[in-house]
Amino acid sequence: MQALVLKNVSKSFGGIVAVDKVDLTIMVGESRALIGPNGAGKSTLFNLVTGEVSLDEGRILLFGKDLTHEPVQKRIASQLGRTYQISNLFSQLTVQENLFLASWQTWKKKVSLAATLFRSWRKFESERRYVVEIAKRVGLEGRLDTRVEDLSHGEHRQLELGITLAHEPRILLLDEPMAGLSVAERGFMTELIMSLKPEITVVIIEHDISVAFSIADKVSVLHRGAIIADGSPEEIANNQEVQQIYTLSRRSKDTRHA
Repeated sequence: MQALVLKNVSKSFGGIVAVDKVDLTIMVGESRALIGPNGAGKSTLFNLVTGEVSLDEGRILLFGKDLTHEPVQKRIASQLGRTYQISNLFSQLTVQENLFLASWQTWKKKVSLAATLFRSWRKFESERRYVVEIAKRVGLEGRLDTRVEDLSHGEHRQLELGITLAHEPRILLLDEPMAGLSVAERGFMTELIMSLKPEITVVIIEHDISVAFSIADKVSVLHRGAIIADGSPEEIANNQEVQQIYTLSRRSKDTRHA
């Protein structure tokens, strides 16, 4: 079964083409890495999939449903989850409070509004057990009562992933989850993401090629808004056009810092 299908998806900003006629099919249970130089259009493509940015042309299908013109909320309800390059958490609340709030969409139909208004969140026992299970899944079971502002950067990333998992997504878009992490934290996060398969279809944007290749079943390379290569990690690693693009990208970066 197809989890995500993009057909001729395009987006321009003020005459600058950010995403150029992208065709992409990702199967249920697959892990797909989306790589490419800075400015290739990767995050914009994620924004089009989630509905945060409207596309100029093309179609987006999620588990066979056409969600091209549907709002963000409808896509989340279709079990699409996403993390971002910059964490957006309630810093004054604890880990467990953040996860409890994130879990609201999952269990709100089972609880009346009146019950929610007149009961402390700590009295929702089954919901709190759900929160604990999510915390265990992302390695934060020992930090439930810790304020977010007291967490390390790596733990912020773990919590952000937990918040996304609380919505019970079937497909998860991860936008540079390794950004700013230490080597040890990268190893932990890599194992954590790999543990999600095959129950959750994973699409990851990642600049660390070794991490992207270790997680992905298939890799798609984006350059100047267009997909220029698709294949296994080994095929992409041996693709001369991809090698040339990354060589040019490194040279450009070195020139700017010279």
